[in-house]
Amino acid sequence: MEVKKSPKADLEGKKSTWMLIGYVIVLAFMFVAFEWTERDKVIDTSQALVDVVFEEEIIPITQQENTPPPPPPEVPSVAEVLEIVDDKADVQETAIASTEDVGEKVEVKYVPVVVEEEEPEEQTIFEVVENMPEFPGGNAALMQFLSKNIKYPTIAQENGTQGRVIVQFVVNRDGSVVDPVVVRSVDPYLDKEALRVIGQMPKWKPGMQRGKAVRVKYTVPVMFRLQ
Repeated sequence: MEVKKSPKADLEGKKSTWMLIGYVIVLAFMFVAFEWTERDKVIDTSQALVDVVFEEEIIPITQQENTPPPPPPEVPSVAEVLEIVDDKADVQETAIASTEDVGEKVEVKYVPVVVEEEEPEEQTIFEVVENMPEFPGGNAALMQFLSKNIKYPTIAQENGTQGRVIVQFVVNRDGSVVDPVVVRSVDPYLDKEALRVIGQMPKWKPGMQRGKAVRVKYTVPVMFRLQ
């Protein structure tokens, strides 16, 4: 016997319809859920960061105390000692007589002050004086004396050494030449020859300061030149 189903009880024909309805309902729920979460979301800003405020540190201004300087040490006071003289002691009184009592005139005499000028000592050496020392006959005679008496050292000639040696010496009060010293050297042999010639010079005319002969320091260049 074949079982017959009622057309109302047949669900196969409505299967696709109910599936579509289920999809629509699910999509509707999903749409409502998404809309609800975005709309009702509340942002709590109570824990958010706030602007950091840095308080400036106020540095107190220090003022240096002006302490007064210590007082100067006290000078010990010297106790005055009063010497008590006995009433019976014999004290001589000094009487000062005035001009009215004596009857004599007081004469005031003016005594001129004499300023004694210190004379230069004999050992004082001047560098500049009123009248400088002078070689007998002048500078021309001095150059002629040097060129005539200089003997060129053989070693210096062989080495081709030449130049100007400057010699400094002292002209005494009597015109004699002493203490020659080389102040500018060229060659030891030339220096030695220059000192030898300076030591053989005759007496000079001494330098004069305030009308008196004095010791004066003088400088002479001695030229060595090969021909």
